[in-house]
Amino acid sequence: MLIPALIDAASANPDWSVFVGSSAITAAVCLLIAVGTRGERPKFTPRLGFLLVTGVWITAAGVGGLPLYLSSANITYAAAFFEAMSGLTTTGSTVLVGLDTMPRGLLMWRSMLQGIGGIGIVGMGLLILPSLKAGGLSLFQMESSDKSDKLLPRASQLAAGLSAAYVALTASCAVAYFLCGMTPFDAINHALATISTGGFSTRDASMGYFNSDRILVVSTVFMILGSMPFVVYVRAFLPRRFQRWSDPQIGLFLLICLTFSLAIAVSRRLTNDTPFGEALISSAFNLVSVISTTGFVSDDYSTWSTGAVGVFFVAMFLGGCAGSTTGGIKANRLVMLYLLVESNFRRLIRPHAVRRIRYGRQEVSVEVLQNVTIFFFLYFGTLLLGTMVLGMIGLDFVTAFTGTLTTLSNVGPGLGQVIGPSGNFATMPNSALWVLSAVMLMGRLELVTVVILLFPAVWRD
Repeated sequence: MLIPALIDAASANPDWSVFVGSSAITAAVCLLIAVGTRGERPKFTPRLGFLLVTGVWITAAGVGGLPLYLSSANITYAAAFFEAMSGLTTTGSTVLVGLDTMPRGLLMWRSMLQGIGGIGIVGMGLLILPSLKAGGLSLFQMESSDKSDKLLPRASQLAAGLSAAYVALTASCAVAYFLCGMTPFDAINHALATISTGGFSTRDASMGYFNSDRILVVSTVFMILGSMPFVVYVRAFLPRRFQRWSDPQIGLFLLICLTFSLAIAVSRRLTNDTPFGEALISSAFNLVSVISTTGFVSDDYSTWSTGAVGVFFVAMFLGGCAGSTTGGIKANRLVMLYLLVESNFRRLIRPHAVRRIRYGRQEVSVEVLQNVTIFFFLYFGTLLLGTMVLGMIGLDFVTAFTGTLTTLSNVGPGLGQVIGPSGNFATMPNSALWVLSAVMLMGRLELVTVVILLFPAVWRD
């Protein structure tokens, strides 16, 4: 919090005191907790792990919302909590308007929340959730006779490698944005939002403000890089490890991005007579932004052809790769679902044949397939429940459904007049913001981590 405080102080903005005060409050509480729990080392159990991960995310959003609530933005605490949760979960949905004239400290704080959330979800997904068998990467924690084939011998080394890759990508993205014409401040903020696939912008018009095809191309490339499993960047620098590794989800994700982008561009060319080159650049940018759950926009794509809007609607479900900063269902689960369906169809033809399902070079266990099935059940169940609750609050069906979908998949913008690409969540009642904040958390922690805490049996010894 002292970084945006310094930025505001340099700009002679009085909000610097808000960040200093929030920092002092947070430090004091943390110190009291540290002193109060000194010497206690509770035994780590899966139940404690689930509670710890969920608790840390909620606490971080509560603390991150303090300076937003106390600042000159003049928003309720529900809105501040929603904005902070949106940043930390890299969703990108916002309740703030007038970003072009907003104090720089607040803009930097929003971007920092996304940067922290991005590397946080990568580290949690690769280092913590697999041991709890809850995250997307737990799908790859399969039994292997070759126990020496670990990526790195220590978790701390893996964390350092992931952090280095994340920082290097963010720095490269910022430099590329600067070379394309952004100011250093805009370049840094948008780089933090791009690699984290968060989507917070310093402008109300998002990427459309810059009116530059070069910026859209650069952003598209780095959004794709942020959607890749971050272990791929670590493996690339390890001898012979990259050559022995294959991941079907990467090919599927790239194929979907290419196919959908071309389909939208062709649709716009035929329907609106848009020049194909222009249509392809903006279509690819906005499509990759949605499917990577970043949430940048350059145009109001809801005014494009009906077919294009349908493609964007489907893309809101999909997401990027497991082990990245993206949300959504994720490509690895789509591959698993296809393999499961194919296996069952083969069994119908040859009931007595014994076939093993393989993901890349690894055999898929029954437990992994069960986890995939449970995720899909929870995902669509949460989508329906959230839509129903928001409808009871008073939201129209399109806003309620796409609002739940975009927060559950951590995309950012929804569809419709209220929360579409040209709108935001500023007009939402506080009750709806609390509900959507919970949905964002569930989507980011991949549902099981949060939902399991609601079952009474979990708390029985």
